[in-house]
Amino acid sequence: MSFTAALTRADQSWGLGPRTMPPPGQSGMPCKSRAPAGLFLEEGLLDTTTNLGTDNLHSVDTVLHVTHYILWVPLAAKPIQPIPTKLCREKLSESTSIDDQNVVAVEVETVSKEKIKPASPTPFHLRTYKVSLLDQLCPAAYVPFVFFYPNNETNALTDVFHQRSQRLKQSLSETLTRFYPFAGRIEHDLHVECNDEGVLYVQARVNEQLSNFLSKPNNQHIHKLLPYDLSSTDSISEPYVAMIQVNFFNCGGIAISICTSHKIIDGHSYATFLQAWAATARGSSEQVNPRFIGQSLFPQNPLLPKGSSMIIWPLIFKQGKCVTRRFVFNAPALAALKAKAASPSAGVQKPSRVMAVTSLLWKCGMNTSRARHGFQKPSVLSLAVNLRTRCLPPMPRHSIGNNFWGAIAQCKPNTDVVLHSLVERLKEELSRINSDLVEQMKGEKGFLKVSEGLKEMGEVYSNPEADYFAVTSVCNASFYEADFGWGKPIWSCIGHGNTPPLANLTVLMDTKSGDGVEAWVTLSEEDMAIFERDPELLTFASLDPSPLETAA
Repeated sequence: MSFTAALTRADQSWGLGPRTMPPPGQSGMPCKSRAPAGLFLEEGLLDTTTNLGTDNLHSVDTVLHVTHYILWVPLAAKPIQPIPTKLCREKLSESTSIDDQNVVAVEVETVSKEKIKPASPTPFHLRTYKVSLLDQLCPAAYVPFVFFYPNNETNALTDVFHQRSQRLKQSLSETLTRFYPFAGRIEHDLHVECNDEGVLYVQARVNEQLSNFLSKPNNQHIHKLLPYDLSSTDSISEPYVAMIQVNFFNCGGIAISICTSHKIIDGHSYATFLQAWAATARGSSEQVNPRFIGQSLFPQNPLLPKGSSMIIWPLIFKQGKCVTRRFVFNAPALAALKAKAASPSAGVQKPSRVMAVTSLLWKCGMNTSRARHGFQKPSVLSLAVNLRTRCLPPMPRHSIGNNFWGAIAQCKPNTDVVLHSLVERLKEELSRINSDLVEQMKGEKGFLKVSEGLKEMGEVYSNPEADYFAVTSVCNASFYEADFGWGKPIWSCIGHGNTPPLANLTVLMDTKSGDGVEAWVTLSEEDMAIFERDPELLTFASLDPSPLETAA
């Protein structure tokens, strides 16, 4: 049985009709967006339980997607080559190194595109989901993460593909019943139409072994695993809240990429959805229920100008061609870094790993600026802070929405840049984001406090001579607990590659072991050429090691 036949078999078990396509020669429209990956934070979730049924979920368009070209192809004229049924289960220990400068092309073929809808219709009274005041501050940019799973089964590959495809679709449909805004459309700046139009769901085939792909991951290859092209300036065909692509490797391994809109979903919310979907897929008795409480805590205000976030964001991030590098801090290196960053005199005896890594990256960023310009410029660091645990009482664990605020630390020119002093500055700013602040941001009067905060940010970011760095963390988001029924991921990563038009953004993630940190740093090409050679940085971090090594 061919790969396409296996997926068709899965569709038939859902009661779907045959896959359809336009006439030969008609061009297909790839799903693209001009929105860059945005700021967000850690983990999150929702509430409501309804009966789970099945219905005809979607219309299916079959396309062939090879590298950057998408064409409608009649299967009779150009069939997708079948995957051999002979078991080719990968051995992760037998990996082959790939040189970034001489990388072998990886082709990703889109086998199908469809819309997965909630298993049960959303009740009429829930059809309009109002965004919160904090959601209003976030653009509808898409945040992409990718999760890699090896094939540890001995069954024929066609059976593996069929079973996993069926399980993912069925469980996603059931999960969307609880996460109903995720299946809606962002039709207005102030609300999401919860119309059950569905999540974009793409199935693709990768002409590579997963072990080879992970031996030396290439950012541009990771980019191809996404359901839309981040580098495109074209508008996306529909204002999806979530888009998913499931990539099947030749060995039976899988990469699941999930892109969610920052308009209503921060890192905590993303992690909550991932946990819920995975739990449903593996048949867990513990159901993850989201809590949509953002609007009740932080009521939206139509007086806030549309696109307010875009007034500040361009001041923080540089635009232009940029480069992303991955720096990995293992547990022993983190212990040494935390010891060096400690400042007993300032009450920082044991800085967190996020605080220690953030301070080091900030210091190295300032070193880079000084090396380029010959003098030290004013420097500003913005760190996204999860508000869920900083209010009394804490927000529900699985609350959905952009429940974060920015801590802003500054370093003036001609200041002696010492690591522990940066930790002190960062701790001081973090202490300002407390339960009193959150309380002032709540309710109808919260708009005044938020407006005051935006004004202060605008003043800080208005200095054209300053350097700006932004850090967001999804550490402790339990990404590596996402077991869909065939084991936990061997690696998870941010999916933006080298293509986002915004530089100076760093995303911190857990390593698979849970006690390390992966820092995905995006800078301009000129800055990165200096930054990635910083001796102090390389004392504690490894530059882009194989995930197969760090997962061992």
